[in-house]
Amino acid sequence: MADGRKNMLLRYLASITFGALFGVLLIQPVNDMVIFHMYESHDGSLTPWQFIYHNLLKSLSGQTNTKTLYYTVVGGVLGLLLGLVFRFIRSKLDTIDSLNQELGKDLALLLSQGEGPRLEFKSSFRWDLRQNQANKALEVVIIKTLAGFLNGDGGTLLIGVSDEGAITGLKADYTLLKKSDADGFEQAVITAVSTNLGADLCQNLHIVFHQIEGEDICRIIIKPAPRPVYLVREGGPRLYLRTGGGTRDMNIQEATAYIKGRWG
Repeated sequence: MADGRKNMLLRYLASITFGALFGVLLIQPVNDMVIFHMYESHDGSLTPWQFIYHNLLKSLSGQTNTKTLYYTVVGGVLGLLLGLVFRFIRSKLDTIDSLNQELGKDLALLLSQGEGPRLEFKSSFRWDLRQNQANKALEVVIIKTLAGFLNGDGGTLLIGVSDEGAITGLKADYTLLKKSDADGFEQAVITAVSTNLGADLCQNLHIVFHQIEGEDICRIIIKPAPRPVYLVREGGPRLYLRTGGGTRDMNIQEATAYIKGRWG
């Protein structure tokens, strides 16, 4: 993570440097050309290109420090803004590419390969299939799993699938919702994440639905979080992390070291 921050800083410095050179070597000559033609700031003995060349030499030799500083600052700010825009666009394109790769994975193949470091199955969201009734504790288990993926390298959570990969569907969960369909289920998941983990993290979840054997399955693709994700349990914040084929609660020492290494 430290290397990543260093590389990002170097990219921003490169953007500012390029922008400053752009300001002095391009914006300034263009502005001088405008001045030459509009305000006739010359004695008539110079051509436009000579006028620009002489002004540029003065700027580079330090004879017009204020003017040079102005174009350096303007160019540097423009370079930084362009760098930020480029990083934003690059981030969005990387996210789209990652989602396309994940969505391109065949669902039947995911079910057959079983749970792993980046794949988890859950039978339901709120309906306890064993007790045949609603069980709010199951929602907490889902939130823990999502927190573990968010704090780790991301992954995929399939709801409506047993631990063995058998289809259980979402019909029982639908009966507990105000809107008893996939849209209502998605809204319930987003609300639970927003309430328990933070509304800003909802953008790190991409939810799609599949139908197999006449049953709906919810597929949640989780992108790594930009910050530590805590879940309040037993009176205090807990940090969960996906390790191996499960999600575990880290102790204080582990959490502190992990946060320092991951997010600084």
